[in-house]
Amino acid sequence: MLIWKLVRRLGRYWPRFWMRVAGIRYCRRIATHLAQLWVPPYFQRHFLADLNPRGFISARAKFFGHKIQLGANVFIDDRVMIYQEPDGGPVEIGDCARLHDDTYILVTTGGSVYIGAGTNIHRGCQIDSHKVPIRIGCRVEIGPRCAFHSFDHGLAPDRPIAEQPLTTKGPIIIEDEVWLGYGVMVLSGVRIGKGAVIGAGSVVTKDVPAGAIAVGVPARVMRMRADSRPSDRSVAEGLQLKGDSDCDSEQSRGEIASDASSK
Repeated sequence: MLIWKLVRRLGRYWPRFWMRVAGIRYCRRIATHLAQLWVPPYFQRHFLADLNPRGFISARAKFFGHKIQLGANVFIDDRVMIYQEPDGGPVEIGDCARLHDDTYILVTTGGSVYIGAGTNIHRGCQIDSHKVPIRIGCRVEIGPRCAFHSFDHGLAPDRPIAEQPLTTKGPIIIEDEVWLGYGVMVLSGVRIGKGAVIGAGSVVTKDVPAGAIAVGVPARVMRMRADSRPSDRSVAEGLQLKGDSDCDSEQSRGEIASDASSK
């Protein structure tokens, strides 16, 4: 019994000690690795981000680029990769945002990525920004395997696809408190309004108004959330997302939609 109490106490203080050590510049990677040894995976790791103002950045995460800005208490899980080409724009991740395992962010020529405070991006998501920015607001819930592509290939019949120029219809704007179900794909030139819900497996090719519920390929508005009855589950059952955010939303940097094209 005494040994068990000592083990439990050690398990309680071990991550707290090593997350404090992780604040020391040259100790971050090894200290973060040691901190998670006593902690279960996935959601059980979230509290580690609150133990250090720098947040939790897994030793298995990979960053490449010189314009990557992380807010306070961010959670960056295993195998998250942020890749920024030399001529790519900045990557900004707001306070208390969470990027779960195998999330991939790519920024190339003319692109940039902004992720607002308290946003949850679940495992296996892809965010590819080229030519124009991708802006994701605060407290957005993004289910696993979602994809955001701000560009496309040309389709001229006289050239192979690999030689086609990249084209775009404009930036991708996801406003605050949007909910995207499992496997949603958002294409260039799309704006999803505040509080909208997108059903699992949908492909969003056109704007979705604030507070709307949209599903399908391509996604179409089924109804407005204000019109939904509490007992009506016909659309909600198609949405697969787990988890929530513990952080309060910070103020968006101006109106995200109004200045995205100018950044």
